[in-house]
Amino acid sequence: MPNSYFRFKQFTVHQDRSAMKVCTDACIQGAFTARYLAGRAVPVQQVLDIGAGTGLLALMLAQQLPAAAITGIELDAAAAGQAAENFAASPWATRLQVTQTDVRYMPAARQYDCIITNPPFYEGSLQSSNVLRNQAMHATTLGYAELLDAIATHLAADGLFSVLLPYAAFGTFRQLAAAPGFFSQEILEIKQSPRHDYFRTVGIFSRVTTSPVLHSLTIYDEHNRYTPEFTALLKEYYLYL
Repeated sequence: MPNSYFRFKQFTVHQDRSAMKVCTDACIQGAFTARYLAGRAVPVQQVLDIGAGTGLLALMLAQQLPAAAITGIELDAAAAGQAAENFAASPWATRLQVTQTDVRYMPAARQYDCIITNPPFYEGSLQSSNVLRNQAMHATTLGYAELLDAIATHLAADGLFSVLLPYAAFGTFRQLAAAPGFFSQEILEIKQSPRHDYFRTVGIFSRVTTSPVLHSLTIYDEHNRYTPEFTALLKEYYLYL
């Protein structure tokens, strides 16, 4: 059974009421996106986390972006409640909030500088008997096209968004994103070890047409130890790095 909490250097994520637990690839997305945003000349002010789950990504961004107010939205009521508790217990409680809602019907009351999302991965694939896990892992409530529509509605004209997807699905998503005018700026391809194929991709998109910067990250070396690149990316977060 997964642990009921995951402790980081500056915050703790309780996760017993969320279908999706803390995972390495989501941590990579949070760290990679936070590093990219922190390196921009103009500080990020407003961030939206679509499908906040436990609040992991919002907490990682809050740690690295001191000027950012971050709003998480989560469809599942239990997960939204747990994210709110994780936010309240963090050092950045005043800059974090969560709302239990469906992004497809959320009023466009504000435009966000950045949207981050770890969306349902799988479209049209075999599902389990766990309804909440299916909702979190499979595009049963939010397909890629609907996600892009939501992003287009809530993202500022000069804003950017970060998405984590299976490596095999990223090309399709990238083509779909071009239709509403979103183009990849940075791409991070992730593999477990040198003997494994790529299995996840993080993409950072904006409305600027450009050739993306391509990065590669291997989590473990041939001796099953964290690689120096992984350690450098996650050392600000992981308790024992």
